[in-house]
Amino acid sequence: MDSFVLDTSIFTNPDVYGQFGESPGVAMDAFLRLVRRSGARFYMPSSVFDELCLIKGKEIPPDFEAVVRIRSPRRFNITVPAGILYEFIEEVRTRIDRGLRIAEEHAKMAQAGIEAEDVGKVINRLRGRYREALRQGIIDSREDMDVLLLAYELDAVLLSADQGLRKWADKVGVKIVRPDNLLQVMEKLVAYQAGE
Repeated sequence: MDSFVLDTSIFTNPDVYGQFGESPGVAMDAFLRLVRRSGARFYMPSSVFDELCLIKGKEIPPDFEAVVRIRSPRRFNITVPAGILYEFIEEVRTRIDRGLRIAEEHAKMAQAGIEAEDVGKVINRLRGRYREALRQGIIDSREDMDVLLLAYELDAVLLSADQGLRKWADKVGVKIVRPDNLLQVMEKLVAYQAGE
């Protein structure tokens, strides 16, 4: 029996939930119907479920927890290869340096003199570029780490639209389903369970 670990992006990213329905609520109901019929086990770390509750609130069906198992990884019992930690630290350092160069570039622009009405635009551009340099394509939250560790611990398939999470899952050998294939994968699980 296959096991899957869910990230919030399955229910918050329009490109993913849109495969299941026009609105997030309809899509979540359709997804859960497929989960019930799939014969597979679906998990979500409690930190991720808490995040989902903050984002979706009353849109989460009452039976969500009966269909998706809420379980945190055993953080203190999981062994992760040291090479992965070294690679992660090196990537963080590279990103910090990149962010610093972006900040320096914008400081030089400010020093050169920016019209008062352009300051807001420059700050917004700085924030966007800085966020992209530091956060895009990397694990950047406890919730992301919980998803990765639980999938690693359970030898489960990761379901996420988060590019950084998928990238690091691939590095540690966690199976991944591309988010744009999720509906087809779910339908195949249901068909397999039904003996088709």
